Amino acid sequence: MTAPDGVTDVRRTAETALAWVDAHRAGFTLGEDALAVDGEADRSWKPLGELAQVCVTVSRHTERSDPLHARARALLDFAWRETEEGDLFLRLHRLEPFATYPLEVYATLASAGYRHRAFEEAAAVVARTRGWRLTEQDPTRRLGVLRAEERCGIRRPSPAPEPPLTWLGGLPEPWTFERDAGYALTHVVFHLTDWGDDAAGLPPGLAAYLADWLPPWIDTCLEARKWDLSAELLAVAAVVARPAGDLPPFDAWQVLRAAQRPAGELPLEDRDPPPEEPGAPALPADDEWYFLHHYHSTLMAAFAAVLTCERPAAPPAGTGARHRHGGRGAPR
Repeated sequence: MTAPDGVTDVRRTAETALAWVDAHRAGFTLGEDALAVDGEADRSWKPLGELAQVCVTVSRHTERSDPLHARARALLDFAWRETEEGDLFLRLHRLEPFATYPLEVYATLASAGYRHRAFEEAAAVVARTRGWRLTEQDPTRRLGVLRAEERCGIRRPSPAPEPPLTWLGGLPEPWTFERDAGYALTHVVFHLTDWGDDAAGLPPGLAAYLADWLPPWIDTCLEARKWDLSAELLAVAAVVARPAGDLPPFDAWQVLRAAQRPAGELPLEDRDPPPEEPGAPALPADDEWYFLHHYHSTLMAAFAAVLTCERPAAPPAGTGARHRHGGRGAPR
């Protein structure tokens, strides 16, 4: 597949994916339990935060005249309205002052210009406490919290903490790659590069390691029909390829595009019926289970596609752009 044809097809993936998300924005609404002590943040705040982050990236990497840009900005406006223009963050902060997810979701919206000064002031007070700074978190999550603080202008007491050592940061044996490690490494890259906005934020050693091993890892996930993780890895591949002027793995994109449903949604894996009902008929697209098992992978497809379509950096003088996607036979 030539690069121009590949870009056109990948661009179509972003368009149809974001159209499906827009058509199903009701699934991202915050219910009455958004402030409940026993509420499920993974079913309310997490989807809304992910919607916001993808739309921030789409809006940053598209022109104002682009229909994708307009749709992403409209969805960001929707997400902000769902938070009652930031008031819900302040109320949630008062209920759970040491919870990090309100700051993480707010920081995403703040990076797009949506600000609530009272929440920022309250969050900054708590962030200065030893209790906040010493909260035990896994390394990847800590990177995310540090990025959220930066986005909100929160400065930790000097000296600044060293980036925590993650699975990816240790340059592990490539054959130790598995599902959880895959999700962790993609988010390390997202946090270090501000979700693909600053490819130079990825240290050269990590970039070189990923350039070598992303191709077989992507193959492994595509062969296993892990569409959600495949989309995240393709986003990382786009970030890694940009500074070097390498071509993205368009052959891998062909496989992912084939898994996308006609309306634009992408399943987490290659199955639609709930696991407890093998052989059950396909669920309607407005079903809650269907939404929960399609929204994230669909957002990631749009996210990865927009990063892939961005104009790559010029390759070094005397070299041509390279296509780093390898053949089949990935380590498992």
